Amino acid sequence: MRRLLEVEAAAAAALNGAVDWWRDVNESPMWQDRIFHALAVLYGLVSVVALVQLIRIECRVPEYGWTTQKVFHFLNFLVNGVRSIVFVLRRNLQLIHPEIIQHVLLDMPGLAFFTTYALLVLFWAEIYYQARAMSTDGLRPTFYWINAVVYAIQIILWLVLWWKPVRVMVILSKMFFAAFGFLLYGGRLFLMLQRFPVESKGRRKKLQEVGYVTTICFSCFLIRCVMMCFNAFDKAADLDVLNHPILNFFYYLLVEIVPSALVLFILRKLPPKRGITQYHPIH
Repeated sequence: MRRLLEVEAAAAAALNGAVDWWRDVNESPMWQDRIFHALAVLYGLVSVVALVQLIRIECRVPEYGWTTQKVFHFLNFLVNGVRSIVFVLRRNLQLIHPEIIQHVLLDMPGLAFFTTYALLVLFWAEIYYQARAMSTDGLRPTFYWINAVVYAIQIILWLVLWWKPVRVMVILSKMFFAAFGFLLYGGRLFLMLQRFPVESKGRRKKLQEVGYVTTICFSCFLIRCVMMCFNAFDKAADLDVLNHPILNFFYYLLVEIVPSALVLFILRKLPPKRGITQYHPIH
């Protein structure tokens, strides 16, 4: 009995120590800056990798101009580069008024992240349609309309939030594109994965590639939705404040940095040189 009480006391002491450490780190300006700067460095690395990949593709097949694949890598470079700058200036952003400008600056890279991976869906949709000898004429207008609707609704939510800054509007503005992304990647890519003609030459590897990225995107947006739900009901889960640096670190690591890095790794293969193997660009 005495031994059991000692174990319980030790466990309680360890738990209290962990809670104290968490609180001390969250409330320390030095640790806040270190964690935000660490996020800035990670985003910067992903941005550089995306830029290097873009340059490699351009050097490999410069004659095809701005293909969907090149635009995808450029947007990755842009989104992660902007996120890096945002986290470098994170403390200064918190001082900006009115508060709606803070929300716009913090949320806009997330919207661009959505556009980047919606473009990836477009890229594979074009490959899928071409593989089945179907017309791709309607794909790009659909891509533009989806993005236009998402951005329009997000802007409306920002305007309402500016007019009446209530917490439920803050959460709604953050959950909207996360939920939409969850449905887009969990639905569209899954259907493409099921119907892809694997029996044709070279398609099995593409099927595997799509499967990996589908899983990554699905998990990424699911985590984002779950986190936004916690944010809606618990102020301790608020991401738009300086005194939750640890939460910010793991959130952005799981929903943006790691998925972006994994997708760039999976899509690292360059298109074949012209003259060696015929390359069908996706414009």
